[in-house]
Amino acid sequence: MSPPIRAVIFDLDGVLADSEPTWDEIDAQLLGEYGVKYRGEHHREVLGVNYQLAIEFYKKTFNISAPTEEMMKRRGEIATDFFAHKIGLFPHVKEVLEELRHMKMRLAVATSSVSASARPFLDRHLLTKYFEVIITGDEIERGKPHPDIYLRAAEKLGLAPNECLVIEDSLSGVAAGKAAGMRVAAIPDRRFVDPRDYETAAHNVLVDLTEIAPLIGE
Repeated sequence: MSPPIRAVIFDLDGVLADSEPTWDEIDAQLLGEYGVKYRGEHHREVLGVNYQLAIEFYKKTFNISAPTEEMMKRRGEIATDFFAHKIGLFPHVKEVLEELRHMKMRLAVATSSVSASARPFLDRHLLTKYFEVIITGDEIERGKPHPDIYLRAAEKLGLAPNECLVIEDSLSGVAAGKAAGMRVAAIPDRRFVDPRDYETAAHNVLVDLTEIAPLIGE
């Protein structure tokens, strides 16, 4: 029998931050600087992956010869501006975090986004205080779908992986959570993906954040 859930580890993009539509704008601006007209047609391919994998995909797809490091740095700068000033929260974020705290859940964020964009976003929306642990993509060598970021979060929480519930919106993030040996609940963004694709991948498929507490209470 599995031990009870003691922590909830949230992805940021597409779970707390309503940022997925904005990534198309961020990448359109980035790729425009390298002479590419981009309209978000590869949204699914870069959903939830780290900066390096996303940039390598774009370089190959659009035949861009610029250095990966340079493009990663520039993507981070553009994303930082968007996260700091424009991107909003999904509905119910704060009330759900409050509810989980009342349930004595320990809370963490594990995001592929870099610290320079993730932390100002959490600060602007007054969310930082809810999370004991915040792990960002630039702290991890191997990004999702590798389990490293979730294992690091569990280690910092001082918990076993099977005591943690991961909340994800991307299949690569779901794979990362499962590879870490954690229970994974997916909240697919139905504007961009088919939730049926998640039914065999995640342990649970939720409609929105309000379903997390009842899931833990089962």
